[in-house]
Amino acid sequence: MARRGFRVLIAIILVVLLCKACLVRDIPTSVSQNNPTNEQTLATNYPVPQNVTIGQTDYLQSQAPVGVFGGELVSSTIGEGPKTFNPFNTKDNVSSQMANTMYDGLLSTNPVDGKPMPKLAKSFKISPDEMTYTIELRKGVKWSDGKPITADDVVFTWKDIIFAGMGDTSTRDSLVIDGKLPTVRKIDNYTVEFKTPKPYAPFLMMLSTPIAPKHFFAPAVKKGNSFFDSFLSTNTPPKNFVTSGAFKLKEYIPAQRVVFERNPNYYEINKNNQKLPYLDKIVYLIVADLNNEVLKFEAKELDVISLQGSKVARYKTLEPHSDFKLYNLGPTTGTMYLSMNLNNRKDQNGKFYVEPIKQKWFQDLNFRRAVDFAIDRKNMVLNIANGIGEPLFTPESLNSIFLNKNLKSYDKNLEKSKELLAKSGFYEEKGKLFDKNGNRVEFNLYTNAGNTEREAIGVMVKQDLEDLGMKVNFKPIEFNTLVNKLVSTYDWDMVIMGLTGSPLEPNGGKNVWLSDGRLHMFNMRNPQEGKRGILPWEEELDEMFTKGALETKFEARKKYYDRYQEIVYEQKPFVYIYSPTIIVAIRDKFKNIYPSSLGGVTHNIEEIYIGK
Repeated sequence: MARRGFRVLIAIILVVLLCKACLVRDIPTSVSQNNPTNEQTLATNYPVPQNVTIGQTDYLQSQAPVGVFGGELVSSTIGEGPKTFNPFNTKDNVSSQMANTMYDGLLSTNPVDGKPMPKLAKSFKISPDEMTYTIELRKGVKWSDGKPITADDVVFTWKDIIFAGMGDTSTRDSLVIDGKLPTVRKIDNYTVEFKTPKPYAPFLMMLSTPIAPKHFFAPAVKKGNSFFDSFLSTNTPPKNFVTSGAFKLKEYIPAQRVVFERNPNYYEINKNNQKLPYLDKIVYLIVADLNNEVLKFEAKELDVISLQGSKVARYKTLEPHSDFKLYNLGPTTGTMYLSMNLNNRKDQNGKFYVEPIKQKWFQDLNFRRAVDFAIDRKNMVLNIANGIGEPLFTPESLNSIFLNKNLKSYDKNLEKSKELLAKSGFYEEKGKLFDKNGNRVEFNLYTNAGNTEREAIGVMVKQDLEDLGMKVNFKPIEFNTLVNKLVSTYDWDMVIMGLTGSPLEPNGGKNVWLSDGRLHMFNMRNPQEGKRGILPWEEELDEMFTKGALETKFEARKKYYDRYQEIVYEQKPFVYIYSPTIIVAIRDKFKNIYPSSLGGVTHNIEEIYIGK
């Protein structure tokens, strides 16, 4: 009878898993499998905008069906809202999203194949030696205050803000090539030339960086970094902004909402030559957590939402009788991970950032691997993502064209964990784990409060590690406080976090993986230290990222990025957890929706309209 009951239980579990697999397949998907070339084939029919010249103005013309003007789209953001509206000083995703709503770059990314396409630039050319980039700007386009957008704005942005190290220096740091930066010069009012010291594969995609209006930003730049860091803060009156994007700031109420209104000077038009965008407003409601976000969507206060796996089954059931449609965008382009603090440095008062006893644990590869084998990824996918996702073992996302598919997955293995711990002298006594010196293994585990998915992961990681006898103090804390610990004060033990990424370009992670990177959080060091104190495998990561960026052919680049993934897989500075499948719900009243794994469902926000 017991065996029969067991077989019934297994059958039920298999049915549940198969139903979840069917559920995901039933949701329209925008992405197909990656091909082996440097392209991504997407199952979408997005009509890419084309250049048209009318009179003296070079417009970008939408090829999507002509829509109706008016109305608003209400979205949301989790947490406390933006920290700044300055596109050159954003250090978090929300602030970047808000700033980039208002400021366009020279190029953008085609949501169909991921290739660069013109935005503020009308066209671009690359020289045969792949070191000179000539950008032709659109003539006649204007900033939101009516002043023309010219080559002076481009040169000022790159030379006086980015290359000068104003605000957040991530873009500049990613462009250092053999210790040198690219150069930029004005050829005429609507032509700009960039030169790189060597062929540099990521450079073209980095030209999507926002362009600043020189007449508006120059006074702030002249006042120096300290003033620039507070320029365009969240206290800045909306009427003071000068922007180039489809929408400009109308209202910001802290902890409540951010409202953007259409920019009447935007340079994209429809096929009737009417200026876009169609929508009057975009509203971002600031919500405390993911559960609150769901409640607001169900109360019809939100128009679009990205669903946690646990919500998908219910929404799929509701969809035929509802006013929304679900889209499967494929695996997330970001990664979720657990990291341990390997830093053995002292602060200015001579105090270790991490307690010396814990330092020895975290720097022990056997300890890190034991933690890795103790984590039950499949159980997390089943219980947190509701089966809608896949275990993750690499720093590249599952839809990355650079994913190293030779790195094998594995299941939770407590016996392997215990074997590894024993090799380094750890022992268990009455269910408690001690190191070889008799110290009880106890540490703090952090994540950002309000992110219910990460909080749930934290609870399960705590349980998994306590199966080894470790004492884990799980502490969700406010996001900014957590970021400060990771990249400023360095006083943390373990953390569960996530990083955004591009499935098309690993070099975006350069600041994480280079030993002197500003987000090299597992072993942060001061730039003045040089190479002192870095580990041999960190030096090899430096080499892989440097060489990978200097190659221009996909096959040659992939060898280096394969090796970087191998190093991370072997050394475990990050222990990767799982990759959720992105399921998005959006009200079906919105038209010109072309879902894309690269851009989501609102990548073409200027073309989206409310149908009758």
